[in-house]
Amino acid sequence: MSKKRTVAILCGGQSAEHEVSLQSAYGVVGAIDRSKYQVIVIGIDQGGQWMAFPPDHFVVHANNPEEIALRADGALVVLVPTPHGPRLRRLDGTGEEVIIDAVFPVLHGTFAEDGTVQGLLKLVGMPFVGAGVLGSAVGMDKDVMKRLLRDAGLPIPPFLVFTREAKERISFLAVEAALGLPVFVKPCNLGSSVGIHKVQTSADLAIAVDDAFQYDRKIIIESFVKGREIECAVLGNRMASASVPGEVKPSDKHGHYSYEAKYLDPNGASLHIPAELPEETAERVRELAVKVFQVLDCEGLGRVDLFLKEDGELIVNEINTLPGFTPISMYPKLWEASGLPYTKLIDRLFQLAWERAAEENELERSLPKPP
Repeated sequence: MSKKRTVAILCGGQSAEHEVSLQSAYGVVGAIDRSKYQVIVIGIDQGGQWMAFPPDHFVVHANNPEEIALRADGALVVLVPTPHGPRLRRLDGTGEEVIIDAVFPVLHGTFAEDGTVQGLLKLVGMPFVGAGVLGSAVGMDKDVMKRLLRDAGLPIPPFLVFTREAKERISFLAVEAALGLPVFVKPCNLGSSVGIHKVQTSADLAIAVDDAFQYDRKIIIESFVKGREIECAVLGNRMASASVPGEVKPSDKHGHYSYEAKYLDPNGASLHIPAELPEETAERVRELAVKVFQVLDCEGLGRVDLFLKEDGELIVNEINTLPGFTPISMYPKLWEASGLPYTKLIDRLFQLAWERAAEENELERSLPKPP
């Protein structure tokens, strides 16, 4: 029997999506094939400290199974490069090191899926699941993402971008003239619908802008697209494939797929997998999802969110390069409906990480010697 590979599930983080990350990591740890993998959990606290835990050190709240934490007795650790490959080193004075074969950064939001953690992992030579530095960064920044998609000729809604320095120049009349009403106001660099507002009035705009600027120095204001909310999961590196599409139907109470609808209200939205679509439309969704994934230089995994208008036109909303990963999250559920169950999906993601690392290791990293 082959030796188990040691993998680390990296979770928590310093973003507003810390708790969401713990939910995803708890799901991954519970589903990963323990006959193939030795698992270490690395939790990043809100202060940025890295702590290693055994995989059974998650704590589920007795009265609320959605409320998940890590115990407080983890060992402080750092990832370090060595001549023999990357190591996880304890900081308790023992100098103990553990060989890690790959990391799954089950992280969401800033300092997580925006290229920062990915850059650290690349610097120490650690194979990891998901997009690299560039794909992660542009996938997180809604401004840069949409400009790249627009320049590639892919359909996106009209939008405006403002930095914090230009906040006082945001005019409701100008926004209405450019984008119509209603509009959506969002931080450019965040996920899980945090800080997002649907705006219809001048007073609503002022409140939404103030809230969005709490999370980022740059905000995006987008036209409202009337249509069905379709999501499609993409898997692969250079040769990516797409799942069956799914549909999110927010309840009338919420009006759109808000943070509350996603995580706090059990009746906030219904997920329909697969979405009820003609096969021709479903195929167009899959093709467009893969194009978005490739244009944004993504790898590993990504969930592409689109709108389907009444006339059949598809509009790209965004990509999520590290989507929610609980057993009931849309990304794994889409692949389950496509014939790839949760445990095998996790295994495939690690295989893609090692395939990419092997390809990158073959690249020449020194200048040619003079003749």
